[in-house]
Formats: sequence, structure tokens, C-alpha cells
Amino acid sequence: MSKLIQEFKDFAVKGNAVDMAVGVIIGGAFGKIVSSIVDDIIMPPIGWLIGGVKFTDLKFTLPQVDIAGVTSPDPATINYGNFLQTTFDFLIIAFCVFLMVKGINKLSKKKAEESAVPAPDPEPTNEEKLLTEIRDLLKKQ
Repeated sequence: MSKLIQEFKDFAVKGNAVDMAVGVIIGGAFGKIVSSIVDDIIMPPIGWLIGGVKFTDLKFTLPQVDIAGVTSPDPATINYGNFLQTTFDFLIIAFCVFLMVKGINKLSKKKAEESAVPAPDPEPTNEEKLLTEIRDLLKKQ
């Protein structure tokens, strides 16, 4: 199990084209899940709170105009409810992606700290070398 988790960490932190393609596919499926959460779980209570209105049904109907005595069968509408719904979807998806990127950055930072090679001890200065020689000479006497 630990090896599987380590392989997953290596996969998640690596940045090549195959990983990017997999990310796009998973992102598309993830987008559908988040859209369903917004449409089916979050928006109905909000609609209920504002009087049983479905956001996707909100629209402004433009007045019909007779052109040469012909009236269009369907009036033109501005569907601002769909815009609100799409905006909520975007905000929630963006927040979830932010959390995922934050988690991946934390994993990559932790991995970089683990694999960091400690810096070698600095070369002693001339004064330190001289003092070491004096100490060694004094020990011999």
C-alpha cells in the first residue's frame, strides 16, 4: 500500500505530457461532478430560499416585433439564469482546482526538501587554518 501511495505521489508531482493529458481527462470528468453538485445539491436550496425559483429558468423576454406582418413564434429571451448557473459552476470548479494545486505544490515542496542534499561544510579560512596549526604545535609541546 505504501508503494502505491509513493507511486501516486511521484505521478502527481511529475510534469510531462502524458500526465497533462491524464489531467485534462480527469478534469473534464471532475467538471461534470462539480456541475452536478452545483445543479443538484447547491442551487435547489438557494432557489428555495428565494421563493422556489430555478436559476436556469430566470430570463428576460424581449418584446415581439412584427416584421412585415410576420410575428416570430418564439419570443427572444435573455437567459441570465443560465449565466448565473455557469458562474456558480466556474467559481466552485476554480476553488476545487485551487485546492488541488495547493495540495500538489505542498507534496512537491515536501519531496524537494526530502531530496535536498546538504551543503558541504565551507572551507576553513586562512585564519582558522593558522589557528589550527598553532593549536597542534602547542599540543606537541
